[in-house]
Amino acid sequence: MRISRTLFFIPLLFTLGTATGTVPGFVLNDSLEKTDAVYGTFSGKVTDAQTGLPIEAVTVYISDIRSGTATDVNGHFRINNIPQGNHLVEISHIGYSSIVESIVIEGDVKKDYALSESIIENNAVVITGVTGATQLKKVPFAVSVMRKEDFFQNTSSNIIESLTKIGGVSTLATGPAISKPVIRGLSYNRVLTINDGVRQEGQQWGDEHGIEIDEASVSKIELLKGPASIIYGSDAMAGVVNIISNVPVADNTIKGNLSTNYQTNNNLSTLFVNISGNKNGLNWNLYSSNKAAGDYKNKYDGRVFNSKFTENNIGGYIGYNGNWGFSHLLVSQFNLKAGLIEGERDAAGFFIKHLAGGLTEQATHDDFKSSTPLIPYQHIRHFKIASDNNIKMGKNYINFNIGYQQNKREEFGNPDDVAERSLFFDLKTITYTAQFHLAANNGWKNSIGINGMQQNNSNHGVEQLIPDYNLFDFGVYAFTQKTINKITLSGGLRFDNRHINTNPLLDGNITKGNGVKKSFSNISGSAGLAAQVSKAINVKFNIARGFRAPSIPELTSNGAHEGTIRYEYGNPDLKSETSLQLDGGIEYAAEHISIGLSAFYNSFDNFIFYRKLQSTGGGDSTVVYNGAALTAFTFDQTRTSLTGLEATFDLHPHPLDWLHILNTFSVVSGQLRTPVAGSKYLPFIPASKLSTEFRGSFKNLGKNLKNFYVKFELDNTFSKKNIFAAYNTETTTPGYTLMNAGIGTDFVNRKNKTLFSLSISGINLADVAYQNHLSRLKYAEDNVATGRTGVFNMGRNFSIKLNLPLTVNLK
Repeated sequence: MRISRTLFFIPLLFTLGTATGTVPGFVLNDSLEKTDAVYGTFSGKVTDAQTGLPIEAVTVYISDIRSGTATDVNGHFRINNIPQGNHLVEISHIGYSSIVESIVIEGDVKKDYALSESIIENNAVVITGVTGATQLKKVPFAVSVMRKEDFFQNTSSNIIESLTKIGGVSTLATGPAISKPVIRGLSYNRVLTINDGVRQEGQQWGDEHGIEIDEASVSKIELLKGPASIIYGSDAMAGVVNIISNVPVADNTIKGNLSTNYQTNNNLSTLFVNISGNKNGLNWNLYSSNKAAGDYKNKYDGRVFNSKFTENNIGGYIGYNGNWGFSHLLVSQFNLKAGLIEGERDAAGFFIKHLAGGLTEQATHDDFKSSTPLIPYQHIRHFKIASDNNIKMGKNYINFNIGYQQNKREEFGNPDDVAERSLFFDLKTITYTAQFHLAANNGWKNSIGINGMQQNNSNHGVEQLIPDYNLFDFGVYAFTQKTINKITLSGGLRFDNRHINTNPLLDGNITKGNGVKKSFSNISGSAGLAAQVSKAINVKFNIARGFRAPSIPELTSNGAHEGTIRYEYGNPDLKSETSLQLDGGIEYAAEHISIGLSAFYNSFDNFIFYRKLQSTGGGDSTVVYNGAALTAFTFDQTRTSLTGLEATFDLHPHPLDWLHILNTFSVVSGQLRTPVAGSKYLPFIPASKLSTEFRGSFKNLGKNLKNFYVKFELDNTFSKKNIFAAYNTETTTPGYTLMNAGIGTDFVNRKNKTLFSLSISGINLADVAYQNHLSRLKYAEDNVATGRTGVFNMGRNFSIKLNLPLTVNLK
């Protein structure tokens, strides 16, 4: 795919031009300046609702204009250069319940706020699944929010693992470096990842393929559970993980952060540095992160050979925010080298490594400690550049985003030639989206939009698992929202078309698969309501039709998939998946207790799943590839249904106002309408889970400790017996209980300025040997010395995190 260089200069010229009030080649800005010369300010004071004392460092943010500030030591805040009109403002601080409300800016607006203590986020501003900033209580579907502070207090080897704190969210993991989100039992290409408005496009179809986003740069994640095809198109059937890192700091401010993390189990160490600034609307951010880990260990396997990885990332943005809107140019480079765990052991149960000439030897102490992956391993580089813009047009506004991504994935598996790429996918993608928002009128908010992508993949390795291909995707939609007193109705329609054209699949000079030329079209829609029945009770209901075109591997793959230890055959006759989901929820939130319950039913036509092939003799079909016998899998389709629920119960007992007891339960069941070889359950559905957290929170502990917390967690994962047992595709998994704990605080000086933040935590304190049902390592080779199947998850692990902030006022 040839991409004109002009494409990259347009966003850059637009971004730099707006810093001076002019846009080269555009006349739009001149008219906007005349129309929108009137703007105002928003100021006030934030205090504690119980004590009446001012609260410092409260975030006051207006999402639609990407502008905000933080309160000073006296609780005061002020935001300048706000376009006149209606805006949604969010006032938030860790340990308090957020306040979200609409404000009308006409000149200078002043308003004070009092925050009430809470640890549950139930009133945030969200942008996922809607066409503009919306109050969480007013969206009809389930959206959960996690912020940077939450990730700092959790222990995980990657950011997707942190999301499992959310009910209904699990991970499909292939070791500590790579995890894929599973939302209500669905994963792979059914979960869409968005990063700062750009659809993340790597190789999402693979078990051992992660999301390729630097976790240290993340400011906030919004996770939508349920079909979101109306806004995002194909591949958003299960939900959306919206990762937000581009958040400008307050005007006339420079902020920096230096943070580190060390974990004992695999000697993981990270270093993250970022500096950002905002001077009279010209804002920017630059970050760099480095991560390295050796092999992790557990009680049964000892050190798990080749679970090591290294990661080095860099990125940032530059942009301008004015009374006419904003324009930002974002750039990032992700770089990961991760070992592929095969689990091979000798007769004595020791892990072995492959050497040149077909030889093997036991892995040594130095092999386990090193962070440099050995054969087999994968090297992933993901480059992204995008222009994100929001332009006010009278009382209306338009936002548009165009991005270019290049994902290079290399897999190395030949010990006789360590530089040989067994597989090398080179994926180039252009994504685009534009939304036109009409001014709110009489409770109505309407918008129309288009989005899509153009994609090209080419192979440069000695083998081909999927063919070279071109893909073109286009969608158009309309969305509306109407607020009537305490009830908010929303919904819309969308049309999509995806065209796929592949080359023949080659094995050297031999054609092992024909080219495929297909188009997939569909109509999606949704309708829902959110009702604030009372101050304490909120009710939601939504019905949505989702759509997903088959992925390229599902249609055309034919080859060894190293990281999953299987041989895959695609199915060119696959049809589009469609689903109809009903989901609803109710939440009760009072001063000392909060209860939430949500349930869903999701019915699929043409659901695509992979299963083992059966040999003519009745056993597993195997393919001998490069001397190894790999189990053969193919893709199939059938009608299915998924049902489930998530429940939360948070107790904040009086007079122990510092204590919170939070319980989260989730369960999902997937069934085939027509059993396959006697099995009626869908494969790889997560086990039910109940998590209980006891947490003590103290805003001040002495003169030098602020935001002190201590917590203890019990994570109970139930046994998984309802499995897809046909062709030995899946095995049962016993239940287990993990004990975790954590403690942390901000250290402040006499002026109440944070010097540094410290978080210490431990997971799996009892060193339980367990296998998560969705761990791909469950199906690694057997340990003949012990009789145990596969590889177990990480054992006891302690983590220490340190963050040093720096703030410079430019006024």
